[in-house]
Amino acid sequence: MTDRKKGWGRKLKLASVPIVLASLAACATPFNADVSRFQTQLPAPQGESYFVVADDPALAGGLEFAQYADLVEAQMSRLGYAQAASADSASLLVRFDYGVSTGRERVRTTGFRDPFYDPWFGSRWGRSRFGYGRPFYGSRWGFGFYDPWFGGPDVRSYTVYTSGIDMKIDRAATGERLFEGKAQAISTSNRLQYLVPNLVEAMFTDFPGNSGETLRISIAPEKTTVRRVD
Repeated sequence: MTDRKKGWGRKLKLASVPIVLASLAACATPFNADVSRFQTQLPAPQGESYFVVADDPALAGGLEFAQYADLVEAQMSRLGYAQAASADSASLLVRFDYGVSTGRERVRTTGFRDPFYDPWFGSRWGRSRFGYGRPFYGSRWGFGFYDPWFGGPDVRSYTVYTSGIDMKIDRAATGERLFEGKAQAISTSNRLQYLVPNLVEAMFTDFPGNSGETLRISIAPEKTTVRRVD
């Protein structure tokens, strides 16, 4: 190998280092969700069975819904509730729904305070009944610019998405509502395969929680932290 080829190889290796570091940093970023839960007196798991159903009839029977329902089932079973063979044989019905907005553009200027930094400012939903829109798989990122001739600031545009899940637990025999919960998050991803598992984990952190309390729950790679949102 010539010295010139060696030089190019070394440059390629060095160029890949920031990409690797950026990937590692992204993996270490915690997933933050705001969780609100309301309940009457949930029954103890002993002698109770559950079945997860789609709160939105359009999702019922779908393979994607079944995948996310598995996550809820795993959490309910972990709490000690027995999974029923069907909705007709369950004592508790767990109604589950999920979604993500179509996204909205933001502009960030380096060195200046971004008036749109607050992730909850002006967030809107796509579906009126549940509050979420189905994902829009379009351009996710904008490009920044920096004008060295005029000494302008570094301005970057990007798209943020509001995602969420909605869960209700009813007494099957009477329809009595025992639990209602919502978990919502702002992120630069609209991939439900990434968002829903984290939202479900946030929902079941310290479950069922204190009725009427909203918590900011961070799902970190190695631990889960909870703090109250004032």
